Amino acid sequence: MLDFEEALARLLAGAQPLRETEAVPTQAAAGRILAQGLRSAIDVPPLDNTSMDGYALRCADVPAAGAQLKVAQRIPAGSVGQTLTAGTAARIFTGAPLPAGADAVVMQELCGVEGDVLTVNHVPQPGEWIRCRGEDIAAGAEVLATGTRLSAAHVGVAASVGAAQLTVFRRLRVALFSTGDELTMPGEPLKPGGIYNSNRYTLRALLEGLGCTVDDFGIVPDSREATRAALRAAAAGNDLILTSGGVSVGEEDHVKPAVEAEGALDLWKIAIKPGKPLAFGRVGAGATATATAAAFIGLPGNPVSSFVTFLMLVRPFILKAQGASALTPRAQSLRAEFDCKGDPRREFLRARIGATGGLELFANQSSGVLTSCTWADGLIDNPPGQAIRRGDAVRFLPFSELL
Repeated sequence: MLDFEEALARLLAGAQPLRETEAVPTQAAAGRILAQGLRSAIDVPPLDNTSMDGYALRCADVPAAGAQLKVAQRIPAGSVGQTLTAGTAARIFTGAPLPAGADAVVMQELCGVEGDVLTVNHVPQPGEWIRCRGEDIAAGAEVLATGTRLSAAHVGVAASVGAAQLTVFRRLRVALFSTGDELTMPGEPLKPGGIYNSNRYTLRALLEGLGCTVDDFGIVPDSREATRAALRAAAAGNDLILTSGGVSVGEEDHVKPAVEAEGALDLWKIAIKPGKPLAFGRVGAGATATATAAAFIGLPGNPVSSFVTFLMLVRPFILKAQGASALTPRAQSLRAEFDCKGDPRREFLRARIGATGGLELFANQSSGVLTSCTWADGLIDNPPGQAIRRGDAVRFLPFSELL
């Protein structure tokens, strides 16, 4: 069996980054991977402006609290005022440009006004409540780098510099199917010996969450020929084929030999728990030439194994294929609030953060207990053979970094 790091390296080496790009409206770009970095043509903010409702004035005119000034103008956001003359103030509202001559803003709560006479009950300092031109973004600065996976904040930054559209890599096309005669779709009667197909729903949601388009082939019967036919169909027009089930060594596990018949297999079996049986290769014409065939990843059928191996191995593969620059999750070092004897394989344990900031372990770590993944906040990445004692610092991968 391969260790986790070697298996991940092989998958990433086999991930062929997309070349095709498209321009999309900025408001529709969240979740996409930026194919062309973005530079700002403007300063943000474009002018000095106020961060507070109040009065723009000259500090020299307020040597002591109680100084009185004449309110000579009113400047709402979106308007530009006139030059401020000595002994006067401007009523100003959040976001409005600072008038020339003013060097501070005093919040309205610290002032009193009767008619056009302002009493300033505070001695201001130069720059008080002023947002300076370009303090957020300077003209010419790169605000988004190529390979950025665009979040809501990234989209907002793009909009703040006036970008109406962004150049992104096209979506990765993924074919998805499950194998197993025991599988039943939700909404259908559950036959004797059957189980509902949760993997199809979990994996599709994960793929769409990464911005992929999904070609869903449904459930494939447990036969060699049916599996080979599904692989051939899935390879046509898709970048990646993702399956669940059928990659172990049982008599009804047909995915591995079917892939070998229709393409090439690069790895099988990884020393991790959960998720040992995982297959990676290529399917289709020219399977030995990586650029001309669909990549194939076969996940285990147990629902937690499928979920965990997707997060730890498929996710970085997809991100690299999409052109993303950041592939691996950021880990936290947190305190264990439990004892665990460890396993010869590298373990990914479902855990959550307790009230005191330590990690609690889900009691049943079976690969069939999918509710553990809704209970947990993330995964503890535990090295092979490593026992955990209460109070130990462990490596924690929050789901916020993985989903």
